[in-house]
Amino acid sequence: MISALHANGMRGVSFSRRAFAPLAHRRASLATQATGFAGAFNSHTNKPLVIGIRREDKNRWERRVALTPHHIRRLIKETGARILVQPSNTRIFNNASFERVGAVIEEDLSKADAILGIKEVPIDKLIPDKTYLLFSHTHKGQSYNMPSLQAFLDKNIRLIDYELMTDQASGKRLVLFGTHAGYAGMIDGLHGLGQRLLALGYNSPLIHMGQAHVYPNLECVNSKLSHVADIISDQGLPDAFAPMVFTFTGAGNVTRGARAIFDKLPHENVTVDQLPSIARDRYNQRYKNRLLALQIGAQDYVERIGGGKYNREEYREFPGRYRSVFAEKVAPYTTMLVNGIYWESKYPRLMTTQDLAAIQRKRELKSRMLAIADISCDIGGSLEFMSHASTIDSPFFYVDAVNSIEHKDIEKPGVQINSIDNLPTELPFEASKHFGDALYPYAKALATGNLRDAVLRNAIICQNGLLENRHRHLQDNLSRSNGIRVASARKKRVLLAGSGMVSQPLVDYLARSKDTDITVASNNLDEARGIAYQFPNTEATMLDISNTTTLDETIKECDVVVSLVPAPLHPRIADAAIRNGKHMVTASYISDEMEELDKRAKNASVTILNEIGLDPGIDHCSAMKIIDEAKQRGSKIKSFISWCGGLTAPEHSNNQLGYKFSWSPRGVMTAGLNTARFKINKEIREIPSGALFENKIGNVPIYPGFSFEGLANRDSLQYAGIYGLDLNEMDTMFRGTLRYTGYAEILGALLRLGFLNLESTSAIEKCSASQFLARTIGLMDGHNSTAQIVDKLAHMLNIAPSSTLIDRLMLAFDEFGMLECSQKSGNNDNLLTAPSTLDAMAQVLHHSLKYNPGERDMVCLFHEFGIENTDGSYDVQTSSMVAYGDPESGETAMARTVGVPAAIATRLLLEGKVKTRGVIRPTIPEIYNPLIERLAKQGLIFTEQTKRGISKSLQQRMAWN
Repeated sequence: MISALHANGMRGVSFSRRAFAPLAHRRASLATQATGFAGAFNSHTNKPLVIGIRREDKNRWERRVALTPHHIRRLIKETGARILVQPSNTRIFNNASFERVGAVIEEDLSKADAILGIKEVPIDKLIPDKTYLLFSHTHKGQSYNMPSLQAFLDKNIRLIDYELMTDQASGKRLVLFGTHAGYAGMIDGLHGLGQRLLALGYNSPLIHMGQAHVYPNLECVNSKLSHVADIISDQGLPDAFAPMVFTFTGAGNVTRGARAIFDKLPHENVTVDQLPSIARDRYNQRYKNRLLALQIGAQDYVERIGGGKYNREEYREFPGRYRSVFAEKVAPYTTMLVNGIYWESKYPRLMTTQDLAAIQRKRELKSRMLAIADISCDIGGSLEFMSHASTIDSPFFYVDAVNSIEHKDIEKPGVQINSIDNLPTELPFEASKHFGDALYPYAKALATGNLRDAVLRNAIICQNGLLENRHRHLQDNLSRSNGIRVASARKKRVLLAGSGMVSQPLVDYLARSKDTDITVASNNLDEARGIAYQFPNTEATMLDISNTTTLDETIKECDVVVSLVPAPLHPRIADAAIRNGKHMVTASYISDEMEELDKRAKNASVTILNEIGLDPGIDHCSAMKIIDEAKQRGSKIKSFISWCGGLTAPEHSNNQLGYKFSWSPRGVMTAGLNTARFKINKEIREIPSGALFENKIGNVPIYPGFSFEGLANRDSLQYAGIYGLDLNEMDTMFRGTLRYTGYAEILGALLRLGFLNLESTSAIEKCSASQFLARTIGLMDGHNSTAQIVDKLAHMLNIAPSSTLIDRLMLAFDEFGMLECSQKSGNNDNLLTAPSTLDAMAQVLHHSLKYNPGERDMVCLFHEFGIENTDGSYDVQTSSMVAYGDPESGETAMARTVGVPAAIATRLLLEGKVKTRGVIRPTIPEIYNPLIERLAKQGLIFTEQTKRGISKSLQQRMAWN
């Protein structure tokens, strides 16, 4: 077919031997490899190639095509090329229209030399040894498409990407849909605003606008816009929302497209400086029959932090010197924001979530910031609260930043956000025509086997099984993936191992993304099904961790594993994850056994992210943020004190422990047996096992409204190294657990009485709680009077029977249902059988101190840093968070503060945001920065404060015994 088209030794110049030349010509073409650039192209013939047009199948709305029938007719006429078109019943141009111009409708495109499409191609549908032109979304190293790029290499496909087809002089893209994204985004925005106004109780001319996809073509859109313009001029806009200001950001094709639609309506262009006077004159009748258009650039919405004029070159080179004032100067006057800017993380955000909340709190601004058409669809970008892409089926969602709620109820408070990521396909006719016009010259060159055109040549990402030189850096991305493949081109898969209480908020968060399938795997299938049935894209399956074969098969099908099984089982799952090249997330501490997997994980390019719950977890994140910020200023951390506690809400702490259990009490009780090491005021202290309760910190004054005591938490000193601190330079290094006052006294007494004994015993088998009490303190089974029990307790504790502690213990045993007179005792359904006294006591507490309906728990996290500055001054900086459970939904604060961070970490791995490999903690910026940002969107917000002077620190104010 192309016998005279030879391959050239210089990749990126001519068609590859396997990608275009039939097998019979491959050997002959080898002789030409040394002929150089000119020789190779001078030798090509004019014999046309076979071009395939693939059917788009990314979603049902994708109706665009790379070349229209008009372009196909020209291509056949001018080149004689044979055109194969895959049949489609959804494409904007039907099959017959292609047949009429000479194309062949053919399902099998294997006879084509080059295949043209729009969106990504599922890996299993890629045909080896071909040339593909499409938007591959790989040249920036997008992690979710690295499996596709690897497939292009493995299948010896030449990949030409439309995004890289640029003008050599200006660098501007030549083949794109940007303008049509602007068209559709503006149309959808007007439609949504009309719907929103009606939901607020106001009719408006905009109610007549439909979503872009309902119009056959732009001519119909223009006709509708003309009709709406007449109504605006004749009947006007709702007085309650006048003046209606549409603010446009960006100056590229997207914004130009949006303005082309908007400008067909009656409007007046205004500037930022005019906004205050316009607001004061809001009832002027001139604003009733026209919209106001505000086009802004960076000079309008940023200002130098230190004062001075805006300088474009300085802003681009040193954006950290500027801050956004959009929320102050523009947003309070804006009705709809049409966002079309290109944003990078180095620049200040246009608006933060706090900015939006501040506007929404002001009653006088209730008619402002009603809607956002985020055509740029930059998730978590210039608009911090823009959390996800919407869809053509469900184009709008609402953000109530005041209450940290995201919802889809058009009548509830919140800014309406339209963030569809495939807008041009809503206008498939014009979009395809426009795109085909731009693509045609290069399609023509392609059809004749000619890659001498620099635009085509420079748009090649890979060929001959190798990356082009300019894209060799992508090899690092491919190496990092190292076989970690997304299960399908459109869906990511998460395996959740475990179905305990933390599972539900974790699945809830992940299931909000339609691109993610979740499998809940558990040895309790009913429990797993109970979770899975509540959420879309979620299924349940049995999990047998002891069966290596089935464990491997289950993990092999996912992209990320989340392990919420008991901590001793994490290394077994991590081992399987490494073996199968899958990332893993767990909320538990890094054990010695887990640490030993670090080297294997690095060699396999796998991330095993541990300690990503509450404590450990988000305590690491908030701590490292402040520590790293202090180091960047040249300051030193002299003291670090961290308190964290999962507690009962104060109003429900109605027992002698001041504590209730939402899961097994065993872990809480065994924690009391730990040793502890810490440093206070330059003195290193150690607490041996069993002495934790008697060495409690009697008063922890972090919040005057709470009566807290504290317990030292394990080895605090190791965290100096983990946090990158020099322990020798520090006065204090302490991590502790918060409890309500009186907790340690009761647990300490139970420890001394033998109720926390872990030694195996056969004495606890089918006995009641009262029998368990009697046996443990050495009384005979049967009836024991209150006086007998009191005397025995007093004797064992070596205190007077009339002491306050004995009174408290008796009240506690009554609350635990351990006295024969207790209402909770004697229930045969709760007979105790346990391997140790501690395990039996855990069963008692789990039964007697569980949360009742309508009760809630609380989580409190508090860090204090003593910071010595370069000028010798001393700052005390705090970072704190308090969260409560939701009694209506039954979701506990503990489950949310463990499950949501783990879910966010999982999402970061799925998005390829975490590059570090091995067994790690969330103590690095690439994890803690986005995690803290995303936690805030879920209502888990850290409050930071700074005070001057060491005398204000807990280090000085607390009595450390």
